[in-house]
Amino acid sequence: MFKQLMDAHEMRDKLPSREWLVFDVRHDLADHAAGRRAYEQGHIPGALFLDHETQLAAPKTGRNGRHPLPDLADFAALMRTQGLTRRAQVLVYDAGNGMFASHLWWMLRWLGHESVAVLDGGWQAWLDAGGAVETGVNMPALTEAQAVQGMHLPAQPSMPTVDAQQVLANIQNPAFTLVDARAANRYRGETEPLDPVAGHIPGAVNRPATLNVAEDGRFKPAAELRRDFGALLAGTPATDIVHQCGSGITACHNLFAMELAGLHGSALYHGSWSEWVSDPARPVARSGQGGNGPPTGV
Repeated sequence: MFKQLMDAHEMRDKLPSREWLVFDVRHDLADHAAGRRAYEQGHIPGALFLDHETQLAAPKTGRNGRHPLPDLADFAALMRTQGLTRRAQVLVYDAGNGMFASHLWWMLRWLGHESVAVLDGGWQAWLDAGGAVETGVNMPALTEAQAVQGMHLPAQPSMPTVDAQQVLANIQNPAFTLVDARAANRYRGETEPLDPVAGHIPGAVNRPATLNVAEDGRFKPAAELRRDFGALLAGTPATDIVHQCGSGITACHNLFAMELAGLHGSALYHGSWSEWVSDPARPVARSGQGGNGPPTGV
């Protein structure tokens, strides 16, 4: 059973296998069709494509962020259409650095499926390892009816989450440390390319998710990640950490990196910054600010 990272060379030797379910989640926030185009032009043999905009997010209301977390039952229904069963070993990959792959990894763990791993280095690592390339589009190997017989929902979601109201309450009465995975200049409020308000949630600390990987897109060693997060969190237990980013995707990269480092049990604020700033009454901080006044420049 593989629960976290999978090496491309090892993966190459495992395929094909009827017990493996491989998902390609390559995506581009600036070009939402780019991931599917890339998949059709070349993917790991047998891989299925999942779209972060149309399949892995709930409908947007204007108040729930750019990638709203689906209802657990709706996500389970989607995964049944993809042929997911309890026995399946899932592998997820994206273009390279694991940003989108770690999000689906988290969602599947949230659903209660533990046998899910991220391909370290993604598609580029697969190519570097001499992995075979398939074109076109694949369909699930199992029907939805077959998958239903081998899958069940957990009584409660298997990964902890918090909502905007809990984050708001935490500003006045801190119960957890909020870790913002966005780039430092976005955290400081110097620029905001995706959302209408710049800045960060008051009290949040910054850990850009790009720091989790080396130049080749592969995750840094667990010991190095543990040291880095330890310095940032200054003794705060992992169970008192909540991750956020712009829309709940990149935050999962930090959460995944902490799990790799042996720091288990942190939570996700899935609405993240894009949901937070949809309500102008919620406070915003910018570089050099620790205050919680109303946002400016909306």
